[in-house]
Amino acid sequence: MDPKRAVVGGKAVDAYRKALATAASAAAYAVMARSMARELLPAELRWAARWAASAARARLGWCERERRTLVVRSQEGGAGGEENLLFDAARKYLASRLDPRAMRRLGLTLARAKDDAGRASWRSLLFLEPGDSTVDAFEGVEFTWTCVEMPSSAGGTKRHKAKKGGEPGGDRVFRLELSFDAEHTAVAVDRYVPFVMEAAEEAGRRERALMICMNEGRHWYKISHHHPATFDTLAMDPALKRAIVDDLDLFAGRRDHYRRIGKAWKRGYLLYGPPGTGKSSLVAAMANRLRYNIYDLDLSHVESNSTLQWLLVGMSNRSILVVEDIDCCCDAMSRDDDKAPARAGNEGRGGRDTGNVTAASDADAPPPRAAPAKANSDNNQVTLSGLLNFIDGLWSTSGEERIIVFTTNYKDRLDPALLRPGRMDMHVYMGYCGWEAFKTLAQNYFALGDHKLFPEMQGLLAEVEVTPAAVSEMLLRSDDADAALRGLKELLEEKKLQAMPEGKQS
Repeated sequence: MDPKRAVVGGKAVDAYRKALATAASAAAYAVMARSMARELLPAELRWAARWAASAARARLGWCERERRTLVVRSQEGGAGGEENLLFDAARKYLASRLDPRAMRRLGLTLARAKDDAGRASWRSLLFLEPGDSTVDAFEGVEFTWTCVEMPSSAGGTKRHKAKKGGEPGGDRVFRLELSFDAEHTAVAVDRYVPFVMEAAEEAGRRERALMICMNEGRHWYKISHHHPATFDTLAMDPALKRAIVDDLDLFAGRRDHYRRIGKAWKRGYLLYGPPGTGKSSLVAAMANRLRYNIYDLDLSHVESNSTLQWLLVGMSNRSILVVEDIDCCCDAMSRDDDKAPARAGNEGRGGRDTGNVTAASDADAPPPRAAPAKANSDNNQVTLSGLLNFIDGLWSTSGEERIIVFTTNYKDRLDPALLRPGRMDMHVYMGYCGWEAFKTLAQNYFALGDHKLFPEMQGLLAEVEVTPAAVSEMLLRSDDADAALRGLKELLEEKKLQAMPEGKQS
């Protein structure tokens, strides 16, 4: 062997032995230091050191962040368990978040539906295909949803077949997985999951078909409600319309507020004014905006206070209870009605009363009316006491997110006990057609923003009392805007002439 090569080999062996000895010494020192740290350092300090080291590694990219995954199956506790509400809510929520322009593959279903006017239409629904995923951001945190297909015999899942209404899935078995960084576990469980549930519930309410219910005995009978009225098409004062919309929106978003103050989540509206001023259309617009069902209560078909209570229990949440012409029902009329003349409005048509309303004028005072006939027995009669308990007593807490609407042509006939705040919170005067209301009708019927006859119309409407219903009838008589406006002008001039004293008529 070459002596020079032997010397080099010997040096390499010596270096290797020194390296092993150094590593062994370092390991021994590390074990000793770790043992001393466990004995001498408090647990809190050791935890802080580990956390700092983990954060440093994550920031420098030396390791991946720890992840958590929530598995969302269609059934709770395995096959045969109860429906998992989060599963369906997540699918509905994701359908509103998926962007077909940003994803390579998406599922799509089409379902038959009806719009608010009752016309047939199509509703499309997007969904994740098994194996695909999407990212959703909430409070600055990224959450990843993944659709995972499972064997048909897998436990804890069920076979999803396409349902009426176009829900996705097909004849396949799958689950959803929600992944996120471990440090955001509290955000995911405490805030993100409830947010998904609430968003899905809101989407379902917006999509559902509205119903109008009528009472017979102790039961409600439902039919589809397709009234097309919206606040955009209502012919009324814009400021009053805005006030009602703001009040409705505030009410609908105050569940936690009502619970915190210990009050039933309900609100009352009194709509009063001459016939034909749009009270029923306003109720329909309220229902369409909030997506609430309407319960049209006919008190003449209610035999007793107990029947009234049963009807209240039978109502769903998120609904509008309507009692039309409340002054004609039971003993809701003023208890002084038979002893004194009807009270006239005290503020004139241009004034305001305590409920953000325009008060009725003396000209709107009701004609005398006979007292309602008394029933043969107190047990077979809806009393004012029963009605008050229905809208403001203990029975009123049997549901939540309810709106109560009373309508009347004669507010002064009603007992003051019905009108106080807490029962009828907002009083809305539905008056005659003014200039702003007419412009809304002209836009609705003919898409007119201006016309040569508008100046004359404005002057006539300031002098003549005509209801929005009468104006609408004249505008419906012709498809030609000029002809319809001329007919309306003639009607207003005739009414103006009739209102003049006989000596001044030409």
